[in-house]
Amino acid sequence: MRRVHVALIALLGLVPVIASAQGLRDRLQAMREASRQERPVAVPAGGTAIRNIAYGDDPAQRFDLYLPAGAKDAPVVFYVHGGGWANGDKTNPGVANKLAYWLPKGYAVASANYRMVPAAMPLEQAGDIARAVARLQRGAREWTLDPRRVVLMGHSAGAHLVALLGADPRLLADAGAVRPLGVVSLDSGALDVPALMGQRRVPKLYQDAFGADPAYWRSASPQQQLTRNALPMLLVCASQRHFPTSPCDEARKFARQAEALRVPMAVQPEPLDHGEINKTLGLPSDYTGRVGAWIDRLSGMR
Repeated sequence: MRRVHVALIALLGLVPVIASAQGLRDRLQAMREASRQERPVAVPAGGTAIRNIAYGDDPAQRFDLYLPAGAKDAPVVFYVHGGGWANGDKTNPGVANKLAYWLPKGYAVASANYRMVPAAMPLEQAGDIARAVARLQRGAREWTLDPRRVVLMGHSAGAHLVALLGADPRLLADAGAVRPLGVVSLDSGALDVPALMGQRRVPKLYQDAFGADPAYWRSASPQQQLTRNALPMLLVCASQRHFPTSPCDEARKFARQAEALRVPMAVQPEPLDHGEINKTLGLPSDYTGRVGAWIDRLSGMR
């Protein structure tokens, strides 16, 4: 009887722990849902927003398009949000600063959603972005855009996706997209997926995204998919980040391989953290100026 009594007390003692764990799961789920909720994005004076343009049947396959005042054959910055391949939204807080910088310069800005893990894995997500780019280009005449002057930009998981599309543009071609001018990768931590997944400690978000199959790691890795036909790339990296890998070390390794293939690729370290790399791009700074100048050179907007 005493043993039963002790066991009951021990079990009752676990109740707060279980409740606490459940509460944490509930809070994390709430955070995930919040990250997927759309927020109004401020559009600069004279600009126009066209929201939720469909590029597929899934409700997640939508992008927003922001047009500059008096747009005519406007080049496009096509932005892909991050969120660990499982969260995030096309209206994330970093978008407004990008509109404030690029729209007055005469660029249009598109910001895309895509299907999330586990409904779609990274290769499928890259296919979503390729389809979104193709849809944008098909509507170029209606929206007074230049379909030949598109620059892909992504942050975090989005940086991985645009780097993957840039490394081997066949996914873009298969979707019917005109070859973009180049790629701006904002602090990707997954340029070399096999090296990332071979670390002693691999965060769960990477395990959920890339699984346990080394063949899949290679197929979803920009480093392993890089070809001579790759797009020019600017690899912006947070010099303050070092786990699970150093994004600047990854970027330099990727650029060395690109140099051997004679693919133009530049590495731009910034003394910022992972979130700041995205949120502050577009604010007045030398950082914004360097990224802007690289895009201007590609787009002929000097």
